[in-house]
Amino acid sequence: MSASELAHHLCLTEPKLSFHPDRRSDRDIHPLSGLLRFGPYSKGLLVPDPIRVATIAPAGEGGRLYAFMKELNSFYKPSERKDYLPEWPGFQRVFNVRMTGAGGDCHFELDAGLEARLKESPTPHVVLADAITRAAQRLHARRSAFDVLFIYLPERWSMGFVGGLNEDFDLHDHIKAVSASRGVPVQIVREDKALAYADRASVMWRIGLALYAKAGGIPWKLADTDPETAFIGISYSVRPVESGEPRFVTCCSQVFDADGSGLEFIAYNTHEFEVQRDNPFLSRTEMFRVMTRAMDLYRRRHAGRIPRRVMVHKTTEFKPQEVDGCMEAFNLCEAVDLVQVVEDVGWRGVLVNGPFNDRPAQAAMFPVPRGTVLGIAPAEALVWTHGSVKKISDKGSYFQGSRSTPRPLRIIRHAGHGPWDDTAWAILALTKMDWNNDALYDPLPVTLAYAKVLSRVVKRISRLGSRPYQFRFFM
Repeated sequence: MSASELAHHLCLTEPKLSFHPDRRSDRDIHPLSGLLRFGPYSKGLLVPDPIRVATIAPAGEGGRLYAFMKELNSFYKPSERKDYLPEWPGFQRVFNVRMTGAGGDCHFELDAGLEARLKESPTPHVVLADAITRAAQRLHARRSAFDVLFIYLPERWSMGFVGGLNEDFDLHDHIKAVSASRGVPVQIVREDKALAYADRASVMWRIGLALYAKAGGIPWKLADTDPETAFIGISYSVRPVESGEPRFVTCCSQVFDADGSGLEFIAYNTHEFEVQRDNPFLSRTEMFRVMTRAMDLYRRRHAGRIPRRVMVHKTTEFKPQEVDGCMEAFNLCEAVDLVQVVEDVGWRGVLVNGPFNDRPAQAAMFPVPRGTVLGIAPAEALVWTHGSVKKISDKGSYFQGSRSTPRPLRIIRHAGHGPWDDTAWAILALTKMDWNNDALYDPLPVTLAYAKVLSRVVKRISRLGSRPYQFRFFM
């Protein structure tokens, strides 16, 4: 395809975030600056004060983890990402609630013999997972005395973080599956990524945001969205054949409402599907079931009403039977958009300035602006969710990561019509709704980013209940 055959591109404005349920003035495009200026969206709502933290640590190292928790109440200046990351003034200053250690009986140290058993065992991941699971079970008896559990993992235990060759095991996902089944939000504290990481401001922002959200807080929501639109992300996880469990699990990520808020999701085992290129595709009946349950979840949160418009995102194409199942489930909605979002594309884009007067055109100093949309076919477009952003840094345009040529997402509409503005803007806005990350945005919309997390963890839960799950237990 030549340049002359491409449609004119669009440049969408950077989506704003809201930090108050009523005051329209409390808005900012920068999530962290917005928190410092206005406080969190759920300030004054039902968030525990103080947030009580329980701990699990190696033998003799509980004090090191407690010292790390005390750092959250300290002041730090950033030493990296200075054009984006603000100073960390302390947890209470940011979130307007206190953070403290739970009562003395909520702090557990693993036995001293664990170290030797890990080194001697041919399956150290089994030994470590069993030790942490038993400790977590003991703390569960004191569940009413704490709000979030911190688990400290030193780097010397890294041999137990993953399984052996051809073993589908990840300690992080195993811990999340066990704790989520018991309704306990967990923050895993890695030595290399938290305790020993050089930029303390960066660590405090990441852990502080995660702690507040896992305790039930809402840092921010989207501003300027259609109040009658719902967003659904659907993903599939695959269990190992050796597990003896149903091969595929359908994970429907949070059903997000218009402001990006979605704190629950549904997941259940699929029975009617076909596999193509290692990807499952649902029958009409199965897709109808999962989308109907998604709508039930939306109605339960919105006083029984249905959305006027529904946008469904997934990373594989929508087969005709899946389209039919969605349309049947959403038959009362005025508009339905079924959008495939493809990450791995060969396209690139370079921003060129000029020509100006007698000067020839030349490549700009910054990459393509984030929010650039380029139609490449009647039902396909490229959306740059990664790129330069203005009004973030005093230095001019801000480019997250500061390296490489940003790659766009390719979006393919399998149902729906009209211009790309609304579809692309929704994807752009939803890249800013990950409360487990201190970055300006993620490459993927949260509908799919969360679905990826859920699909990894949910397949490790042996019994999937019919009730909705709260995502804060899986973060």
